Amino acid sequence: MDKFSQSFITEATELLENLENDLMELKDSPADKELIDSVFRAMHTIKGSAAMFGFEIIADFTHDIENIFELVRSGDLIVSPELIDLIFISRDQISDMLTEATGATKADADKGKEIIKNLQKFSKNKTEEALDEYGSHPEKMSIDSANSNLDKTYRIRFKPDINIFRTGTNPIFLIEELELIGTTKIICHTDSIPDLAQLDPESSYVYWDIIITTDAGVDAIKDVFIFVEDSCELLIETIDEGYSFENDSDYKKIGEILVSHGDITQEELNEALSSQQPIGQILVNLGKINPSTIAAAATEQEEVRKIRSARQQRVDVSSIRVTSEKLDRMVDLVGELVVAQARLNQIAHENQSPDLVAVAEEVERLSGELRDSTMEIRMLPIGTTFSKFKRLVYDLSKDLGKEVNIYTEGGETELDKNVIEKLNDPLIHIIRNCIDHGIEKPEVRKTAGKPQQGTVRISAIHSGSNVFIHIEDDGAGINKERIRQKAIEKGLIGEEALLSEKELLGLIMEAGFSTAQEITSVSGRGVGMDVVRRSIEDLRGSIEIDSTEGKGTHIIIQLPLTLAIIEGLQVQIGEDYFILPLSSVEECIELTNGDTTNERGSNLIHVRGEVTPYIRLRDWFGFSNKRTAHEQIVVTNMNNHRIGFVVDQVVGEHQTVIKSLGKVYENVEGISGATIRGDGTIALILDVPKLIEVVESEIKAA
Repeated sequence: MDKFSQSFITEATELLENLENDLMELKDSPADKELIDSVFRAMHTIKGSAAMFGFEIIADFTHDIENIFELVRSGDLIVSPELIDLIFISRDQISDMLTEATGATKADADKGKEIIKNLQKFSKNKTEEALDEYGSHPEKMSIDSANSNLDKTYRIRFKPDINIFRTGTNPIFLIEELELIGTTKIICHTDSIPDLAQLDPESSYVYWDIIITTDAGVDAIKDVFIFVEDSCELLIETIDEGYSFENDSDYKKIGEILVSHGDITQEELNEALSSQQPIGQILVNLGKINPSTIAAAATEQEEVRKIRSARQQRVDVSSIRVTSEKLDRMVDLVGELVVAQARLNQIAHENQSPDLVAVAEEVERLSGELRDSTMEIRMLPIGTTFSKFKRLVYDLSKDLGKEVNIYTEGGETELDKNVIEKLNDPLIHIIRNCIDHGIEKPEVRKTAGKPQQGTVRISAIHSGSNVFIHIEDDGAGINKERIRQKAIEKGLIGEEALLSEKELLGLIMEAGFSTAQEITSVSGRGVGMDVVRRSIEDLRGSIEIDSTEGKGTHIIIQLPLTLAIIEGLQVQIGEDYFILPLSSVEECIELTNGDTTNERGSNLIHVRGEVTPYIRLRDWFGFSNKRTAHEQIVVTNMNNHRIGFVVDQVVGEHQTVIKSLGKVYENVEGISGATIRGDGTIALILDVPKLIEVVESEIKAA
């Protein structure tokens, strides 16, 4: 598959994601003309581009859907839940076709024909029903046009790259697409065509000015050129807003238009006009009017033009598409630069050279800014993930016979793209559990005095170097007594064990733990939650569950902003160094014998009136050299589980570039990675959640 076909698939996939979001909104606002136009535009763009790049099966299938949806645009077919379901099926079929290397197979084509047959049958029946209902007044069934856009006029300067034919693109097809969305006037410029002897038949020499009047909006025009925007000069300018002021029938003068097109400069226009007298001056010379009146008229003209100009301004956000592999490579190089900067900084201070120290400090500042900028490039709004869950909730609630609404907040909160990608599956599992075993059936909710429609809320909040994601439902909640009995049956706790509410709820994230009386094909509250917890912990995050029976469940996920570079706390044991993620560190104190106790083989320390278990990392990693006289303890907290790590010395904060250890060491307990220190030596990064888990297991076993 060549790069142009791959570009089409990438762009079409994004259009399908937008189409899914529009359909979810259209379900709640079936008369919204802007949404209807947006859905139609997405299908039209996919159809045109599929044909351009040789994906004929996709183009034919999408063309048939487009024809049916045209009935909606014209008001002959009303948007209904049944129609939305059929369009969703069609959208999924296009997505399946895109996964094929050639665009689609014969099986895909046959399945597509069956979908179109169902759509045509449905649209025919519904159109006939509507005509029977409204009789001779079909205008009553037309979509409310109160929110529709007035026709606007745009000028398009479309100048393809000279090599555009070599990409398999025919510019004429794009112009023909424009004619489908509005009334056009097309002017072809041929002044760049060379003499016959120099002419290359595989090169494009012409360009176009297109005046188009349409109600589709500027986005529809941009969609036509979406796949060639990187291989052409494209200028889209609004020249009429579709409404006017009183006595606003004139437009720019010819000279102004030529300047705005870039065909002549303002200096050239001024030179041409210098031989003429302004109309105001002519009237004054003839004694028809006084100069002050002319000045007032000129001021009025200037102000009105300013207002119209301000009204027409558009803020275009320029962007460039970069593959994720290139971005990841850039992040890796920034990481190497941070390591080199740390080395330079150490050498500068060892040599005590003022000039070298100054250079090291400047490099440190620049590398810090470059690191922050690169991290920002990798940050994406989490709303791109949230929007996918609307479709998930829609499908699940239908399958389970429940009525569920989903609300999202904080979609603008940004996370590292790698975190977002790995977060998708855990969130899907949690939401499936909320709907399957959290939200009750409509009749059960009604009996309990609740609204028939259940609610799932997802929100994201940025706090310091972390993001907190909240998933809440207003369902039946979790039966804590059932959890307790199940844990006793499995031998996870003793019958006399005293656990806090959070500890009790945390048991549902143990491997194989489930309180569900029957397991469905969708999910089971607790089934697989151990996988969710491990996935979150692999992202160096934490998960916490709170629930009230009869009112619902609240799950809080804490995640770091990025996985590439973290702030760490560097500690030393003997001659070796280790890093603890600074986000999990509560405090560092000196270890004294008076504050420690040993109960049933477990080491405990009293910290500010609270008993905290601790382990000596020296013993954990099997160091043979003797302890230092003054040990220190680093107290960490994950999911409200506190544990102390005894070390020889706390060195201080360390900007940590995370490096993987490779497959040989990937299953080593207690280590999550490594980093390179300023002197070139390796420091291991401690896996705090895993160490906490091991310590708690040892305490329970004791």
